[in-house]
Amino acid sequence: MSAAPDVGAGGVGSRRPGLAWIWSGPIDIAVFGGSAFVALVLVLLGPRLWEDGALPLWGFFAFVVSIDVAHVWSTLYRTYLDAAELRRRPFLYAGVPLVSLAAGVALHSWSAVWFWRTLAYVAVFHFVRQQAGWVAIYRARASERERLDRVIDDGAVYASTLFPLAYWHAHAPRAFEWFVEGDFVALPWLHAMLPVLGALWALALLAYAVRAWMRFRRGHVNVGKHLVVATTAVTWLVGIVLTDSDFQFTVANVIVHGAPYFALLYFYLRERTRGGARGALAMVARGGFAAFFGVVVCFAFVEELLWDRLVWHARPGLFGGVLRAGPTLSPHVLSIVVPLLALPQATHYVLDAVLWRRKDTGPAQARALGFAVPPQSL
Repeated sequence: MSAAPDVGAGGVGSRRPGLAWIWSGPIDIAVFGGSAFVALVLVLLGPRLWEDGALPLWGFFAFVVSIDVAHVWSTLYRTYLDAAELRRRPFLYAGVPLVSLAAGVALHSWSAVWFWRTLAYVAVFHFVRQQAGWVAIYRARASERERLDRVIDDGAVYASTLFPLAYWHAHAPRAFEWFVEGDFVALPWLHAMLPVLGALWALALLAYAVRAWMRFRRGHVNVGKHLVVATTAVTWLVGIVLTDSDFQFTVANVIVHGAPYFALLYFYLRERTRGGARGALAMVARGGFAAFFGVVVCFAFVEELLWDRLVWHARPGLFGGVLRAGPTLSPHVLSIVVPLLALPQATHYVLDAVLWRRKDTGPAQARALGFAVPPQSL
C-alpha cells in the first residue's frame, strides 16, 4: 500500500501541523494500537486459556476464520462486488484468478510440499509489505518527503519482521507453522548469524528512534507511523521469538494484520458508496460495519468448512463430518481441490499488490486513506 502527501479538506481523517492521521486520532490508535494491545494480552493469557499451546476450536473460529480468512474476502468490496471496478479492469480481475489457479494446479501436481511452501512465502511477503505500506501512508500524510525518512522507515519495518523470520528458520520446526507443517524451509546454519542479525535489528530500530527524536525536536510527531513501527516490532518478536505456541503465534500474527485491513476496506466501502456506487456495495453499506463484517465472515466460514470437509478433516466440532487422520481424496483430485480452495488467498495476495499502488488510487480510495484527492507522489 502507498499514498501521497497531497492532503486537503474532505478526507476521512484530519491533519494538523505535526500530526497526521489516516482516519482520525481515536480511530487510528484503536485500529493499530488497540489490535496490538488485544493481541499481546491474549499472548500473556495464552497459557491459561489453553494449556498445551494449541489453538482451541473457539480460537480457530475467532482468529483464523473471523479475522485471517475473512480479511481476505473483504477484498471483494474493492473488486468483484463493484460493477464499475470490474468494467474498468476486466482482464485483471479475470486473469489473476485464472493464472493463479493454473499455476497452483501445476505446482501442487508436481509437489504438494512446494505448493504450500510457495504459498507460505508469498503470504509472509504480503504480511511484511502491508506493514511497510501503512508506514508509507503515514509518511505521505505527514509530508515526510526526504529519502532518508523512507530508508530509515523501511529499515525499521523490514528488520522488525525479517529478524523474527530468520530466527524461525534457524529454529525450525517450531510449535506453529504458517499454513502446514514443513512449509518453511529449516535453515539451521542461520543460527550462527542470529547475533549479527539481532544487532542489525537493534540498530535499525535505534536509527528509527533517533530520527523520530530529531523530528520531535522540530515539533513534528507522526504518532500513527510510530505506532505501526512499534507494534510491528513487538508483535513479531513476541509471537515468533519469545513464545513458541500455536495460540500465541496466531493471535500475535493475525489480529494486527487483519484489523487494520478491515478498517481500510470499511472506509473504502463507505467512501465508494458516497461516490455513487450501487448494487451489492450499496446494500452492504446500508447495514454498516455489522453487515460489512458479517458478509465476509460468512464467506470465510464456508471456505473453511470446505477445507475441513474435503481436505483436513480436523474440526468436526465446528464444521461437522468425522475426524480423520488424513485426506480421503486422491492425490490427483487434491491437486485441483486444494489450489481451488486456496484461490481466494492467492488472488488476494496478487491483487493487494496492485490495488493500493499510488497510480491506482482513485477518489474513493484516496479519501479512505485520508487524502482529499488521489495522490500523485510520495
